[in-house]
Amino acid sequence: MRETIIDSAAVPIAVRDHGGPGRPLLLLHGAGGNLAQMATLAARLRPAFRVVAVDLRGHGRSGDGPWRWDDVLDDLAGVVDALHLAPPAVVGVSLGGMLAALWAQRHPECPGAVSLDGNPTLGRPDQLTGMDPDQAAADLAALRAAFDGMAATLAQPLDADQVAAALAGQRAMAQRYGADPQEWVEVFTRNLVPTDDGRKRLRPGPELTAQLRDAMESLDLMPAYRDTRCPLLLVLATEDLPEQQGFHALYAAYRRATTERLATLDNPSVRVRHLAGASHAMIAEQPEELATLVTEFLGAVPSA
Repeated sequence: MRETIIDSAAVPIAVRDHGGPGRPLLLLHGAGGNLAQMATLAARLRPAFRVVAVDLRGHGRSGDGPWRWDDVLDDLAGVVDALHLAPPAVVGVSLGGMLAALWAQRHPECPGAVSLDGNPTLGRPDQLTGMDPDQAAADLAALRAAFDGMAATLAQPLDADQVAAALAGQRAMAQRYGADPQEWVEVFTRNLVPTDDGRKRLRPGPELTAQLRDAMESLDLMPAYRDTRCPLLLVLATEDLPEQQGFHALYAAYRRATTERLATLDNPSVRVRHLAGASHAMIAEQPEELATLVTEFLGAVPSA
C-alpha cells in the first residue's frame, strides 16, 4: 500500500493505493469515516482491481473545504487525473455511495458504479410511505434531536481519558462484527487532530458536519438514477442498525418509500439489490458478499 496527497485540486486529497492487477477502482467511505474504513473491503477487491481509497475532503488527512457535491466530484476527478486512473469504476458506502451515483451521472464513460446503501439522510415526510402523518412528524422530530445530540457530542474536544474510552468502544464494535480491532482503531485515530489546549477533536469539524447533514438530507438522487448511462448498482440495506431500532417504524417506512421510488425507474443501466440480513453497516457485516457482488457486477475476473 502507498499513501500520497493529491494537490492538483482545490483541496489536498489523501489517497491510499492498495494496488492490484485489474482495472482501477475508486473506493469511497461514509460521512465521519475515512479511507481506513474501507480496508477490509479493499483487501477483498484487490485480487480483481487496482483499488484506490480516498479520504474525502474534511476527513482523515485530506484538506478542509465547503461541502458542495460538484466540488467533491472535482476532488475525485483530480485524483483520477493525477494517478492516471481514467476511467475508474467507483464504489462507495453511505455518503460515498451517493457520490458514486453522482459520479455515474457525470461520467457516462465510467465502467460501473456501486452505491452501498448510499441513500440521502432520512429527515422529510416525503421520504416515507405508510406512516400516520402525525406519528411520522413526531418520530422525525425525535430523530433530528438524536442527530443534533450526536453532532454536539462529536464536536466537543476529547481529553486523554475520553480518547481511551472511545478507542475501547471501537474495539468493542469491531468485536461485534468479527472485524480486526486495529482497523477500527485506525479509522478513529485517523480523524483525530490536536487542539490548542492539548486535547483532540474529531474531523469533520462542526461546520462541515452541519453542511454534510444539510447536503445529504436535501439531496434527491432520482435524477441521477434516471440520467446515468453507465452501469450502476444500488445495494440497499434490509435491516436496522442497533442504533436505529428505536426508530424502526420510521426506517421501515423509508425503505418502503425508497423501494417504491426506485420501482418507477425506466433505466436499464440501473440495477437494485436488496441485501438480505444487511444493515447500513453492511461493509462490516458482509464484506465477502459485497466484494463478490461488486466483482460480478463490474465483470471482473479475480487473479489466480
